[in-house]
Amino acid sequence: MVSYKRLWKLLIDKDMKKQDLMEVAGIAPATVSKLQKGENLNTNILLKICNALQCTSDDIIEILPDAPSETEVKK
Repeated sequence: MVSYKRLWKLLIDKDMKKQDLMEVAGIAPATVSKLQKGENLNTNILLKICNALQCTSDDIIEILPDAPSETEVKK
């Protein structure tokens, strides 16, 4: 599972809004929507965001373990 909570915190720290991120990184509103939903993104998009915010991928993304499925829980 992917979490972008670090990205949202970084934007707050930099006093930026999502619209600002779209402008400086050159990303589409649909991409921001994917970020908000915690969906997977192309690494090129993540690179654009990192370059625009002058950060590394560790600053904007966190990989979390997947929640166990119902069949795994029942075992």
